[in-house]
Amino acid sequence: MNLNDYNMIEKELRDRIIAMVHREVIPAIGCTEPMCVALCTAKATEKLGCRPEKIEALLSPNILKNAMGVGIPGTGMLGLPIAIALGAIIGKSEYQLEVLKDLTPATLEEGKKYIAENRISIKQKEGISEKLYVEMICRAGDKQASAVIAGGHTRFVEEGRRPSPQPLPVREGSGCQGESGDEVPLNLRLVYDFAMTAPLDEISFIEDARTYNMNAAREALKGNYGHNLGKSIERPLAKGIFGDSIYSHIISRTASACDARMGGAMIPVMSNSGSGNQGICATNPVCVYAKENDNTEEELIRALMLSHLTAIYIKQSLGKLSALCGCVVASIGSSCGITYLMGGDYSRICASVKNMVANLTGMICDGAKPSCSLKITSGVSTALLSSLLAMENKCVTSSEGIVDDDVDKSIRNLTSIGADAMCKTDDMILNIMTSKDC
Repeated sequence: MNLNDYNMIEKELRDRIIAMVHREVIPAIGCTEPMCVALCTAKATEKLGCRPEKIEALLSPNILKNAMGVGIPGTGMLGLPIAIALGAIIGKSEYQLEVLKDLTPATLEEGKKYIAENRISIKQKEGISEKLYVEMICRAGDKQASAVIAGGHTRFVEEGRRPSPQPLPVREGSGCQGESGDEVPLNLRLVYDFAMTAPLDEISFIEDARTYNMNAAREALKGNYGHNLGKSIERPLAKGIFGDSIYSHIISRTASACDARMGGAMIPVMSNSGSGNQGICATNPVCVYAKENDNTEEELIRALMLSHLTAIYIKQSLGKLSALCGCVVASIGSSCGITYLMGGDYSRICASVKNMVANLTGMICDGAKPSCSLKITSGVSTALLSSLLAMENKCVTSSEGIVDDDVDKSIRNLTSIGADAMCKTDDMILNIMTSKDC
């Protein structure tokens, strides 16, 4: 093999990784699970050719869990019924996870009427193993149309005039396969080498994540969203505890963006692997640290790519949805990015990952909701601590818990727990959430 052949192969691999990042890091308005359901509803409505008279939703438990308690942007309402109604009334499938961006006060009232007329039924889909599964069946008169999303928040796997009794097979934990793209098997060394060496003009698009997600943080500080955690950290009481520091600014800007998103703000964020909160957590800590540490623009771009691609890598073995909170994954990414911005090399970045795995493994996902901002702050706080330890050449060792000498094995230990061992936990979480008297 001559040098030209080598360069050609390397360029091909870079192109595949870039295409994968483009598929996985995309804008989304609101929580991605109800937006996924609204998107599927919009597609089924388009296939039907008219407004449905009745809509049936058949959903996986994880979709139900993640969509029950979250605000739907621009509505002041929670949960799936209004998302489904608006998906049928104003949704356009071409908008992907911004499917409801044409919402107006008038169409919101139509959506509320749709719910009041009992046109929507929501059920758990039985007999499936795929954690991310949405099947929408729309009916009008003697016409019927359906659409199915599985394995990815915008991944249509089956469409037709009649719903199939069995979904198309989808490989569990298909991670970053996306809608139709080529999955690139990643490891942390490949992630690091790509982020550090790819030509800047090929990866500078990742700065769009900063534009979207820092704007969401600024928007939250103007209003009242969720639990207002981000704003609370800006107040005198908090400043007496945290001070006016890089740490407090990182926590505030990250929590604020989550407050806005979970509180139903009609503002897009840049998601990662189908999660807006993961996108925020992989972006805002890195951006705030880079700004206050006076890092260069190139360093910020490479840190953001390192952070986002690390999260994508971990999701390859974890799957899109699981019982493990996504902030664990995204916080590992942001810890890698911050460690690099601190001047850390690959060995220190590996140390930061191991420090993260030693701490946050096991944090449950109990649905998307305003209090997700609390979990995000836990993740980001741990990310900063892990980076600081790594820069001091301190790393949790393989004699401690689930951490392995090999960083990729440490990550697989984390994802095995989240994807496999916590399945019973996932069932219990959903049972608790659906059994409450509220």
